[in-house]
This record gives sequence, C-alpha cells and structure tokens, in this order.
Amino acid sequence: MTSSRQIAFIALRDVHKGAFVDVALDRALKKFNSINLPDNERRLITELVYGCVRRQRSLDAVLDKIGKKKAHQQPKDLRSILHVGLYQLIYQDRIPASAAVNTTVELAKDNGFPQLAGVVNGMLRHYLRLGEGQKQKEEKQKQELGILHSFPDWIIEVWVKQFGIEETEKLCEWMNRTPTIDLRVNLLRTSVQEVEQAFDIAGIEYQRLQYLPQALRLTGNSGAIQNLPGYHQGWWTVQDSSAQLVGHLLDPQPEEVIIDACAAPGGKTTHIAELMQDKGKIWACDRTASRLRKLEENAHRLQLKSIQICTGDSRNLPQFINTADRVLLDAPCSGLGTLHRHADARWRQTPQSVEELSTLQRELLSHTAKYVKPGGILVYATCTLHPLENEVVVESFLAANNNWEIEIPHINPIVQNYVSLKGWLKVLPHQHNMDGFFMVRLRKSNHS
Repeated sequence: MTSSRQIAFIALRDVHKGAFVDVALDRALKKFNSINLPDNERRLITELVYGCVRRQRSLDAVLDKIGKKKAHQQPKDLRSILHVGLYQLIYQDRIPASAAVNTTVELAKDNGFPQLAGVVNGMLRHYLRLGEGQKQKEEKQKQELGILHSFPDWIIEVWVKQFGIEETEKLCEWMNRTPTIDLRVNLLRTSVQEVEQAFDIAGIEYQRLQYLPQALRLTGNSGAIQNLPGYHQGWWTVQDSSAQLVGHLLDPQPEEVIIDACAAPGGKTTHIAELMQDKGKIWACDRTASRLRKLEENAHRLQLKSIQICTGDSRNLPQFINTADRVLLDAPCSGLGTLHRHADARWRQTPQSVEELSTLQRELLSHTAKYVKPGGILVYATCTLHPLENEVVVESFLAANNNWEIEIPHINPIVQNYVSLKGWLKVLPHQHNMDGFFMVRLRKSNHS
C-alpha cells in the first residue's frame, strides 16, 4: 500500500502546480484508492497536506536556516518533501522524531532524489539539534506562563502553537477576567431603542456592540437578570455576542426547515427563530430531555412558536435525512474559548478528553450532514480554541466528502470581519473582546 506520506506529497506537488488544496487532496486520495485507509492514516494525510500549505512560510524560514540553499532555490519537489518532514518534527508531537526523519528520507529516495537522501537526513537532524536548545527555552517560557496565569501546561502548549507566546499571554490574561453579560434583543417583541429606554429609566448601565444589531452588553452591576426591564415580556435573552454571530452565519430564512442538532440550552435555537421571523420549522434536537425543557421555557418566554422538540442522539435521526434547508451543529466541545465563564474547566479538561470530543465531533458532523437537502447549508460551530476540535474536524470531513465545500460569507457584513483566509470564522477573545469561538459555513452540492 502507498504510504500516507507519499499520498500527502503527491497532493502537495499538485498544489504547487496551481491546484486548490482541497481538490489536490481529494484527487490524491482517489488515485490511491484511499477508501480502504484506516481513519488515522486518512487524518494524517489531511493534516500533512493542509498543515504544510498553511505553514509554508514558517517551514521555508526553517529551511533557510538549515540548508546550504535558500528554500526558494530548492527543487520544488524536494522542498515539498522537506516540508513534510519538518512539519512532523515541528507540529506533530505524537510522531517520533526518528519516524519523521526516516520516512522523509525514504520519500526523497522514492521521488527522484536518492542521491540527496543523505542531505535530507542531515538537514532534518541539523534542525533537531538546533531545535533542542530553542525548545528548552520555549518550554521554560511556557511553564512560566502557565504558572503566572494559572493554566495547565497542555493548554498553554496548544495556544502557543497557534498564536505564539505573546498572543497566548494576552489570551491568558483575558481568560482570567470577570466575564461580561451580553443580551440579545428579541426584535419580534420590541426594538433595541425601547430596551435602551427602559434600561435608562431603571439606571442600568449598558453599551451597544458594533456589528451585532441585537446585542447589548451590561457594563455595571445590574443585579438579578430576571429583575431587569423586559425579561418577563420576552424582550431579550442572555447570549454572548460571539454566539450571536453563529445565527447570522447560518442566515436562516422564513418558511425554511432548520435542524439545530445539539440545541440545548437553546440560545442559538431561539435566535434562529427570531431571524426567520418565527416562520417555518426549527427542530431542536438534543439527547438530554431536562435541558430541552429549559429550551422550551425560554422559547415560551420569548413567545416563539416555530420550535419543535426532538429528544435523541443527532448521530441517529434517520427521519431527518435530506429534509433540512439548513443545519446548525453547535458541537459539544472542550470550551477552551469560554474558560473565563467556568473557573474549573481548565482543570477538568485533558488532552485525552479533547481527543474523545474530536471523535464525537467528527461523528456528529458526518451524520448531521446527511440531514441537509442538496444545495443546503450546514454551520459547524464550537466555543473552543483547539485545532483538533475545529480545523482538523472540518478538513477531515471535507477530505471525505467532495460534495461539500466551505462557503465564504462575503456578503454578510455582520460576520465578514471575523472571516479567515480559509473561509472559517475564528473569534479570539483578547482581540475581539467576546467569547472564543470557531464557526464555518459549509454548502452541499446540488447534485448530492
């Protein structure tokens, strides 16, 4: 069987000839009949391809340090081979350094560079020697950061890999602040101006939030939420501003059929109902009946009629196959974007629990995607800042389902400020001053 690194290299070679990365990966997987590949091998291929493309500049900078020739002077195929090796050494802790080096040397031998196998081996081992001193320095910095801001080392490690030391320190500082309370005004029952007027009369301190048409943030000590003006009339509900972005990314329309696959406690479900003028049908699905009762209570307070309850595991609801115009999968996650709201969460989650959640998320995405009609939309969202639960889940799904693609929401001014080059949205608390979130809008082809 062709090795996973070889398949990744073939896809990368295609990318460097001008192919889009998702197309190149799909083509390589099909070429080598990857349907029989174990899931872990398929995930490795996907990670290597997307990772090498995403980290191209960083990898080239390392090549410039360890090679006699600069990265851009290397033959393109050799450069890709070295990228595959370096990516494993730098970004994939679970792959032993010896395995990364040896498989990269074999890759060079098998792809036209047998005479340079020794050079490849030497360059990668040179990196390991250089990296050891730097690694010790970085480990000390990360440990000091964890002690200073009281975070487990593994969370610091995850964030430093994504954001670097300086940004991670800012993120840690933000996560130790007292959380704010945001409200979402129910425009079917009132207006933002009417709520503001009622708050002004009651002496409630608040501010409007830029880009979000329904959002108000409480800025003073407002007392019990239930005692604020408009609560019992259904004028508003509590929902963080980043969670409000999810509904706008889904962009539900009146008279559509919507499935909220992990709906409880219902903040996003009720927002969907408001956005579609409470016209159409929303299936609020969850495994836990008691949490769905809370959703029903909130929907009743907000006077919303379009929400239907479905108790069950969203991985196994065959009655919904090909029925929904749009599906929201707000997946169970580690909550690393909301650690400021849950003081003990940083100590409860572990790398193992994240692995288990990632598996569950992939299963949920694979099954709930079947509920979408051809041409329909699925939004995948989490309140975590861990690639294993976000980018890796989405990239793995797209690699296995070529009838789906990321749809970049260019025309939506509410969400476009948070869109990355890849098309997904990443809300960073210390930059955007709201809960950490990841979300992406996927479209199913019309010919599915």
